[in-house]
Amino acid sequence: MMEDERTDRAPGPLPPYRPIRDYALIGDCHGAALVARDGSIDWCCLGRFDADPTFCRLLDAEQGGYLSITPVDDHTATRSYLEDTNILRTTFATAGGTMVVTDFMPVGRKPGCGTHNYVDLVAPHFLIRTVEVQEGTIELRMVYCPSLAFGRENTILHAEEDRIVVHGGPVLYHDLSDVSLNGATATATVQLQKGQKRRLLLTLQSSAQVDPLSHIDRYMSVTAAFWREWIAYCRYNGPYKESVKRSLLVIKLLIYAPSGAIVAAPTTSLPESLGGTRNWDYRYCWLRDSAFTLYALAACGYGGEARRFSAYLPRVCGATSPNLRIMYGIDGETELDEHTLDHLDGYCGSRPVRQGNGAYTQRQIDTYGEILDWALLFETLGGRFDAHARGMLSALADFVADHWQEPDQGLWEMRGPPLHHVHGKIMSWVALDRAIRLLGSHSRWEHERDRIVAEVRAHGVSTDGDHLVQAYGRREADAALLLIPMTGFPLDGRTLTATIDAIERELRSGDFLHRYKNEDGLEGDEGAFLICSFWLVDALLYIGRKEEAAGLFHRLVDYANDVGLYAEEIDPANRAFLGNFPQTYTQLALIGSAVHLAYSETKGVAALKGTHAERAQRIVSATLGWRAIFAAAKATWRVGRIVSSKRSILSLE
Repeated sequence: MMEDERTDRAPGPLPPYRPIRDYALIGDCHGAALVARDGSIDWCCLGRFDADPTFCRLLDAEQGGYLSITPVDDHTATRSYLEDTNILRTTFATAGGTMVVTDFMPVGRKPGCGTHNYVDLVAPHFLIRTVEVQEGTIELRMVYCPSLAFGRENTILHAEEDRIVVHGGPVLYHDLSDVSLNGATATATVQLQKGQKRRLLLTLQSSAQVDPLSHIDRYMSVTAAFWREWIAYCRYNGPYKESVKRSLLVIKLLIYAPSGAIVAAPTTSLPESLGGTRNWDYRYCWLRDSAFTLYALAACGYGGEARRFSAYLPRVCGATSPNLRIMYGIDGETELDEHTLDHLDGYCGSRPVRQGNGAYTQRQIDTYGEILDWALLFETLGGRFDAHARGMLSALADFVADHWQEPDQGLWEMRGPPLHHVHGKIMSWVALDRAIRLLGSHSRWEHERDRIVAEVRAHGVSTDGDHLVQAYGRREADAALLLIPMTGFPLDGRTLTATIDAIERELRSGDFLHRYKNEDGLEGDEGAFLICSFWLVDALLYIGRKEEAAGLFHRLVDYANDVGLYAEEIDPANRAFLGNFPQTYTQLALIGSAVHLAYSETKGVAALKGTHAERAQRIVSATLGWRAIFAAAKATWRVGRIVSSKRSILSLE
């Protein structure tokens, strides 16, 4: 699946930093790792997406640490995921033979878990690498160099029988011979013939099992079954199905199983411009991203993730309500203080490296609209909020009614002075509109909703009254306005078309769009935001430019890397990935655009109009059938229910 047709030779020393495009993702719904095309794992957080990394050469070529397996001789490399899984296989070919490196993090279901229990996933927090020579003879080299506290603490490795340990750090089990230790680094050079295998298992602590390496085949079998059972419930059958399934698998991997939180990306501080300072920690749960993600999942037939998130959401919002954070920690943390790690060089010298994200304190009024929009979607498709949660949603609507007139930082988390962002005003309208639909008629909400429409028409358009602008009193376009067609906001067709035209005219560079081009309180430049290109697909489709939308989408699919992943941004000049990787926001936008294109092909563009809830209701009804969706809806939201089989049960005993 999605195997890269290109090959990359490695005849000499590798550059200190690999292109972001060269990485693939593995994970276990708790933590994640990035594997480079050359066989080096340069980023790995075990147990939690936001943990201090075991390897972070991604952020410092000298101090960061890594685990590499690569042939000694000149070679080519191709790779793909094992079909319908997040198990990565990289094939190295030399003049003397070929070998396959398989990388994965075990995940399965607890013994005895229910038939539709989404909570009881189990992951031992292992990273496993296996090597098998398929043809000829290959000499391979393994280098193991773990890091502690983002490389701030010294690591001294010790050999103990079949393992390499470091005080306060991870344990590497192996079946290699003649491993050499030199302070913080372990190396081994091994010659293998056809049929011979070697195994590595990295864990946070010594395993209770006598020989954890002997269980690797079972771990792989269970993990493959887990992913295949989940993706088998995908109900999307339109064009680009493989790209949609890969994006779904990425999103599922990035949902933190203990809480249901969805991380924006598994990395921190990958730069928006090489050498620049726009480097942020994305290992947290943005409420906005989650709302979009759950719409994409629902449109493909999945509901368990929404049910889990419906428990996470009231908990985190209740901790700060009615002042919503734009993001929370993956276990519900409300304080995400940002500090810099000045001892690290940063990816390609892009400093500073950041841990935490200071934007969590920003006021972004659009977040309220996204949450209430999602809440309506959740109940429309059969979910139910209890009285406490409904009270919280009512309080959020009251807050919007009281504060929508105030400036904020906007969807893009600008760090300059607050502005009256037009997108934020429209999402305030969405918040009140959805609250009325969800909770019933409310005179104040209705009054303020009508006031927002009047104010946007009076102050949110350009001086010639032609198109919407980024903020009151400004002239600049903003790609966030591409989201308006899918909100149901009462905007006339002429103004909507003119707004899309203005965005293309000011922000488009080939197939890519910048989110805006005006001052934002930050130094440096940034790449084009990939999600904005998918938003343009949806907007063009909505106004009837169907052929343009389909053509753009086709090209965007080809801009993924060889295993179907996208970063946050792209350089329009050379198509190099920029920003944190892979980006949930981008992967879910691909799903949304694919679903919209396929649905409009059979039902017409008019079928896309209305709210997310109305649209998802139509799409899900068309793909699953109404009766299947709402059977026993009072008990639980059953869209995409997974029937657990023994194949996906992972016992650690």
